[in-house]
Amino acid sequence: MTIYQHFRPEEHAFIDQVLEWKEIVTSTYSPKLSDFLDPREQMIVKSVIGQNQDAMVQFFGGSPHSERCRAVIYPDYYVPTEEDFQLSLFEVEYPHKFVTIEHPQVLGSLMSLGLKRAKYGDILFEEERLQIIVAKEIADFIRMNLQSIGRAKVTLVEKESKQIIQIIEEWKEEFCTVSSMRLDVMIAEAYNLSRSKATPLIKGGVVKVNWRQVEETSFECREGDILSVRGHGRCKITEIEGKTKRDKFRIKIGKAK
Repeated sequence: MTIYQHFRPEEHAFIDQVLEWKEIVTSTYSPKLSDFLDPREQMIVKSVIGQNQDAMVQFFGGSPHSERCRAVIYPDYYVPTEEDFQLSLFEVEYPHKFVTIEHPQVLGSLMSLGLKRAKYGDILFEEERLQIIVAKEIADFIRMNLQSIGRAKVTLVEKESKQIIQIIEEWKEEFCTVSSMRLDVMIAEAYNLSRSKATPLIKGGVVKVNWRQVEETSFECREGDILSVRGHGRCKITEIEGKTKRDKFRIKIGKAK
């Protein structure tokens, strides 16, 4: 039995990466800092590192409620501090009385600078306020080069970590039954759509599973998966309880409020 059998084939390369990080920590006896990881990647890191006494892991992305976090994998003697995660917090100043900025515009502008997504943490909104969290090693580059988002001219002001916008996501859970764990079936059930309407959403590239775009309607969902549909929000498959007498899956789904 290997750890790979618990994960999808497309996740095996990331597992190999985590094993390399673990080897670096145990062989050099020094901590290793990752880029930002989404919650699915964090779960994989936890599983790979496990309860091994030679290497342990902590995650932090700016606040206890952060979705995207950096990981510090460290030997047993080491005690990580907030500084070890090397984060920079920027408040984005823009003429909010005249323009509206949305999440896709922010991410698009950041990605246009030529850096990979893993260098950026959460993008936080609170009414007109907008903050971004980035890896400290790219903070100066971002400050100099991010001059506009959409049609808005912007200025970045670095803030202390205690000034971060606190976003607490709440989930409403409900039970349902589905004929299979196919993605089109799950999307139809979770978002109260027909399968004929769910299919073009998937094939149109607006559906993600665990933060990865999936365009196969027959993709097999699993317990713990996070599903999102652009414009419809997201949900998670909290639990698969088993099958009913009619051979349907009884599942618990959490929907973001």
